[in-house]
Amino acid sequence: MVVERALELGRLVGQSEEYQALRRANDRLMGEQELRDALEQLRSLQIALAERADRGEAPGAAQQAELDALVGRVQEHPLYQGVVAAQANFDKLMYKVNEQILEGMKRGSESRIITI
Repeated sequence: MVVERALELGRLVGQSEEYQALRRANDRLMGEQELRDALEQLRSLQIALAERADRGEAPGAAQQAELDALVGRVQEHPLYQGVVAAQANFDKLMYKVNEQILEGMKRGSESRIITI
């Protein structure tokens, strides 16, 4: 019964406006080739810098400047900002859902009536 209820909760979350808005924002972002390229460059540069850090090396000034420029370019893009806002709204929903699950668990553990 618990697994079935979890499946139902997942279906409801998937149908929520917050989740649908996040999907739409991600789809718009993925449709923008220039932004996808910048994100891929950023990811590659972050990996390279992490590898350098693992070897105990500091990033070079050129790499740091490139990283700062890429981060700025990505963060100022309206589609990226839309994804960040949609993700924040979805996170708020999931926080509320998790709070309610915890409250339900608390109530269930205190109840002497077994409903399963």
